[in-house]
Amino acid sequence: MSASPTSPSFDPADPLGIDDLLDAEDLAIRDTVRGWAAQRVLPHIAEWYEKGELPPIRELARELGSLGALGMSLSGYGCAGASAVQYGLACLELEAADSGIRSLVSVQGSLAMYAIHRFGSEEQKQQWLPRMAAGEVIGCFGLTEPDHGSDPASMRTHAKRDGGDWILNGRKMWITNGSVAGVGVVWAQTDEGIRGFVVPTDSPGFSAPEIKHKWSLRASVTSELVLDDVRLPADAVLPGAVGLKGPLSCLSHARYGIVWGAMGAARSCLETAVDYAKSREQFGRPIGGFQLTQAKLADMAVELHKGILLAHHLGRRMDAGRLRPEQVSFGKLNNVREAIEICRTARTILGANGISLEYPVMRHATNLESVLTYEGTVEMHQLVLGKALTGLDAFR
Repeated sequence: MSASPTSPSFDPADPLGIDDLLDAEDLAIRDTVRGWAAQRVLPHIAEWYEKGELPPIRELARELGSLGALGMSLSGYGCAGASAVQYGLACLELEAADSGIRSLVSVQGSLAMYAIHRFGSEEQKQQWLPRMAAGEVIGCFGLTEPDHGSDPASMRTHAKRDGGDWILNGRKMWITNGSVAGVGVVWAQTDEGIRGFVVPTDSPGFSAPEIKHKWSLRASVTSELVLDDVRLPADAVLPGAVGLKGPLSCLSHARYGIVWGAMGAARSCLETAVDYAKSREQFGRPIGGFQLTQAKLADMAVELHKGILLAHHLGRRMDAGRLRPEQVSFGKLNNVREAIEICRTARTILGANGISLEYPVMRHATNLESVLTYEGTVEMHQLVLGKALTGLDAFR
C-alpha cells in the first residue's frame, strides 16, 4: 500500500488553497501589482484620503500604464491582452490599497478604453488607445446624470446634427477622472437613439468642475461634466454603438472588476483585524483568544474567500466567452455587500481604533458605500436577478 501524501500546511492567508487555481503568470501579475501598491499608494493613502485629493494622479496613471494595468484585458493598441482573471487579480490588489485607485483603473480601462476598443472606429482606436494604455491620457465615461442614475434611458444630454458636425448639450454627474481627463466617452440622446461620442476635453464648451465635500472615495477625482454647445466633427461618434446596449455592456465589464476589487478592500480589513486581535490585550490576554472574536474572524474569512472563489469563477467564464450580465450582477451584489459587512465587523474588533485613519478599516468601509451604489445599485442588481429567475420584468 502506498503511503498517504503529506497534507499541505494550512495557510491563514489562503485557507481554501485558491492560489492553486492560479498559474505562474497569474501569480507574477498579482505580486507585481501588490508590490507597486505597497510602495506607491499605501504609505500616502491616509494623507490623500484625509485631504480629499489624489495629487499625483497623472504620475500614478503613467506608472499604472507601465505596469500594463490600463486597458489590461484589451488586446492591441499597446494594451496588455491579459486574461480576465489576471485583470481581476490586479483589481483586487489595487482596491486592497484603496477603492479610489481601483476606480481610476476601472474607469480608464473598463469604461473609456473598452468603449473605444469595442465600438470605436479604427481611427479612434489609433488616436486614443495607445496613449491611454500608457497613462499619457486619462479618460472618463459620461453616462450618469444629476437626475438620471439607474434609469439612463431617460438621460437629457442630447446631440443634434448641424451640417457635418454634432452639437452636444447636457450635464453628467459623479464622473470619476472627469477634471483630469484628456478625453471623455459621453453618451447622449440623438434622433437615431442613444449614441456615444469621443469628446476631447479641451473642446470649447466642455468643462468638468470637481465635486468636493465627499465622505467616500476621497482619494479619487470625481467631477461633473458640463457640455454647452460642444461642437464635434461627424467622426466623433462611436460607430459601433446605437442604443443602451453600448453603455450597458461597458458597465458590465466594469462591474466585473468590482467583483474582484471589493474583495481586496475586505481582505485588507480582515488582515488588519487578525493582526490587531493577536496584539490587543484585554482582561490579561489577546482579544483574538476570545471565542466571540474568533467567531467574527471565522465568519469574515468564510465570506471573503467565498467571494474570491466567485470572482475567480466569473473570470474563467469571461475568459471562455461564457459570462452573462446576470452573472456579473450576481457577483457585484454579493461581493460588495459582503465586503461592507466584513469591514464593519473588522471595525468592531478594533473598537475605537477602528475609526482612526491609522488603520484602513473605516476608509475601506466608507469607500465601499460608494462602490455599493455605482455601476448599479443593490436594488438594480436584485431586479436583474429577479427577472432572470422569474422571467418577469419588475423595473417598471
